[in-house]
Amino acid sequence: MAELLLRNVRLPRDGAAVDVRVEGERIAAVAPDLAPREGEEVIEGKGGLLLPGFVESHAHLDKTLWGLPWRSHAAGGRLENRIEDERRFRAESGHDAGRQAMALALAFLERGTTRIRTHVDVDTGAGLRHLQGVLEARQRLRDVMELQVVAFPQSGLLMRPGTADLLRAAMREGAEVLGGLDPQGIDGDAAASLDLLFGIADEAGCGLDIHLHEPGEGGARTLDAILDRVQALGLQGRVAISHGFCIGEVEAPRRAALLDRMARLQIAAVTVGTPYRGVPSLLECREAGVVLAAGNDGIRDAWTPYGSPDMLERAMLVGWRNNLRRDEELGFAFDAVTSQGALACGFSDYGLQPGCIADLVVVDARHVPEAVVVRPRRELVISRGRIVVREGVPSASATILGFNTPGA
Repeated sequence: MAELLLRNVRLPRDGAAVDVRVEGERIAAVAPDLAPREGEEVIEGKGGLLLPGFVESHAHLDKTLWGLPWRSHAAGGRLENRIEDERRFRAESGHDAGRQAMALALAFLERGTTRIRTHVDVDTGAGLRHLQGVLEARQRLRDVMELQVVAFPQSGLLMRPGTADLLRAAMREGAEVLGGLDPQGIDGDAAASLDLLFGIADEAGCGLDIHLHEPGEGGARTLDAILDRVQALGLQGRVAISHGFCIGEVEAPRRAALLDRMARLQIAAVTVGTPYRGVPSLLECREAGVVLAAGNDGIRDAWTPYGSPDMLERAMLVGWRNNLRRDEELGFAFDAVTSQGALACGFSDYGLQPGCIADLVVVDARHVPEAVVVRPRRELVISRGRIVVREGVPSASATILGFNTPGA
């Protein structure tokens, strides 16, 4: 990687015009009027808005049908219906999780997302096959993307004997985070499910990201049980609650108490901004001191026909779901797909300061609120110091990785 000098871009917080020098994978300097060096590639930013690479905090790359022929959505309305429908489809179709993960990850990259936390199904039907495919994709992407893998028991932990051992094996294979799913709603025994899940995490020395779809007060009781275990095991700062619908469904005093405990235990909330369920309020989370990050969940898979690998679109949808209208509030929605996402997932060396990994995006917008609402073309994307989009044209997917990205 040669040195790069990005000239004439504007910082997102105050609009100040600066140049950015990149040396290797890192930002070396951010200042006005940096003098070009001999042999340094100079890129003209044309006064564009400089943004940090986006963070996708909740994906399911292994599930996606991105780039494949349309599949009509056939599952029933219950969570269990969708789990079983997906299991049948993937078994019958010979779904290639590694290839599909690569296809969607590259589509994210071309739209400016440089760091992804992805949940990967581990169960007694597929074993570690999906995980191994995603780990192979992670290895191929390592020079242009940080892909963090969560070993996820999509069919439940207690429901299928042998799942716990597969999760232990997944952590040994290279997953960084342990996932969980509805300890009461799916497993039917929150105490036993959480004891086993936290026991595996303790053995592996890893953090957790738990899908919690359970509604209302029942979900709040499960969340309390999770918080109790985080406190007892000293896992502060290493646990995230994905979806957390119950937080948005209980009464205000109960919600405030839950958010207060989550803040004190440094537990992050990860939201999709779901339109059909209660969701954690972005403004209430910020006021309580709870990190709130955003992700897409599934994108065009057996669960849903919806979704797009564009984190500016996700920020817009989260802002819309939370009825955010003021410029400052739209900035909060942007934080959910950038700095708050990095905090929730533990991605290090993130930002626009010297010393940070050089993950940079330039768009034609006056400021962050406009970027969130308009979702302009990515004029330039630099990931880990490598140019992957130039003048709106992807330049790295095939060249760097030798892989043709399927369209959608």
